[in-house]
Amino acid sequence: MIKRIETGTRMSKVVIHNDVAYLCGQVGSGTTVTEQTKDCLARVDALLEQVGSSREHMLQAIVWMSDMADVAEMNAVWDAWVPQGHAPARACEEAKLVSESLKVEVIVTAAIPS
Repeated sequence: MIKRIETGTRMSKVVIHNDVAYLCGQVGSGTTVTEQTKDCLARVDALLEQVGSSREHMLQAIVWMSDMADVAEMNAVWDAWVPQGHAPARACEEAKLVSESLKVEVIVTAAIPS
C-alpha cells in the first residue's frame, strides 16, 4: 500500500511505502546558509514526526547546495542536528536550485518504526 501526504498537482510532501517515508525536498527561510539549513531541517523534523518517525530513523539524505563553497557552513548545522551514531547515508552535491535565493535543499528517506 502507498500512502501520500499533502498531495498536490506536482508532488506529495511525503510518500510512505513498506514503512519507509520518502520526503520531498525541503528548503528553508532566511538569507544565510546557516538560517536556511536550520529551517529546512526543522521542516524535516516536523514531517518525520507527522509520520511517526524521527531523525534517528533516517536512512538516506541528499543535500543540494547552490554553491559548494558553503558546504562547511551547512555541515556545521547538519553535524549538530544528526544524532550521534545515527548518521544516514548521505550525498551532497552542487545544483542550480529552483530559486536564486535558495542555498540548501535536503531530501530525506526514513524508516517508520513499528
